[in-house]
Amino acid sequence: MTAPVVGVLALQGDVREHLAMLRACGVEATRVRRPEDLEHVDGIVIPGGESTTIGKLLDVFDLLDPLRKHVQEGLPAYGSCAGMILLADRVLDGRPDQQLIGGLDVTVRRNAFGRQVDSFEQDVDWAADGPEAPPLRAVFIRAPWVESAAPEVEVLGLSAGRIVAVRQGSLLATAFHPELTGDLRVHALFVDIVRQAA
Repeated sequence: MTAPVVGVLALQGDVREHLAMLRACGVEATRVRRPEDLEHVDGIVIPGGESTTIGKLLDVFDLLDPLRKHVQEGLPAYGSCAGMILLADRVLDGRPDQQLIGGLDVTVRRNAFGRQVDSFEQDVDWAADGPEAPPLRAVFIRAPWVESAAPEVEVLGLSAGRIVAVRQGSLLATAFHPELTGDLRVHALFVDIVRQAA
């Protein structure tokens, strides 16, 4: 059986780090920069960065509408930090021109944990691997949180009582950056989602 191909949106953010984590999980990983690249991937990672900038770049590179369409049609997507904002259906404290991909029935508060200088590391209760799973060390950089989620959204991670990891069907999002810690559990979960969808 051929390994699935997972793309990483390569417009801004920790592209190399996500590619390395995905390869460590046993999939082929590739950069996505053009609409035609979407035709050759079984899932996509939307890395951190600045959500409004990534939204504008998606528009400039003619990727916004094709990516929205693919996600609506069931392409598995994982968003970390800014990627969580982009996958949300609703954003608080966003800019008026904020572009979203959507798909996750959540309301996300942008920069909820503070500015860049307020970045921190903290353990997150990681529910995806069951109640006995060890906590996940998480890096939060100008991070959002989920203010509210629809009943069909599964909460996978909490930090200080705030929702910081969610899953809805083939969509996964974290407010933190697992690609910076070496802990493969978030990427392994996404690879499982991609394999099931394929």
